[in-house]
Amino acid sequence: MAKRATLSADPAGGGDDRLIELTRRLAAVAAELGLSEIEVESAGTRLRVQRAGAPATPAVHAGAAPSTSALSPTIESALVADVAAPTAITIEAPMVGTFYRASAPTADPFVREGDVVKEGQVICIIEAMKLMNEIESKAGGRVLKILVENGQPVEYGQPLFLLEPPH
Repeated sequence: MAKRATLSADPAGGGDDRLIELTRRLAAVAAELGLSEIEVESAGTRLRVQRAGAPATPAVHAGAAPSTSALSPTIESALVADVAAPTAITIEAPMVGTFYRASAPTADPFVREGDVVKEGQVICIIEAMKLMNEIESKAGGRVLKILVENGQPVEYGQPLFLLEPPH
């Protein structure tokens, strides 16, 4: 059975050279992890790399729906940082635990994509060993992307948010 991984990223803003470089890096990650296929989806663009018995040409399609990541946080972190806007600020998980966007299941999320946050503002909670740890933004700016789904386990150093710094 073929192994497969999907990753959310933002390849916009770098042109064809960035897509070619991202394709090469995805192929290397696929080979390293023994995957026959790896896919990046974002903002209506999907980049898929297939290898070993599958058509070898990478495909770029419009209209793809975003998906969650099945890659290790370290590899995802490197790829997200590589394809994010050059000025984007990455907020990473300071601990291992479970990511929550709100203080309670029925409460509004701390932040949504497009919200403007201030340095020190609570942006999420990470539950670790039954303790709810409020995670504060390390910088001010506009939330470009929330990279983790509510209730998803996170690893230390895993990217959680991308912020656009104030102009």
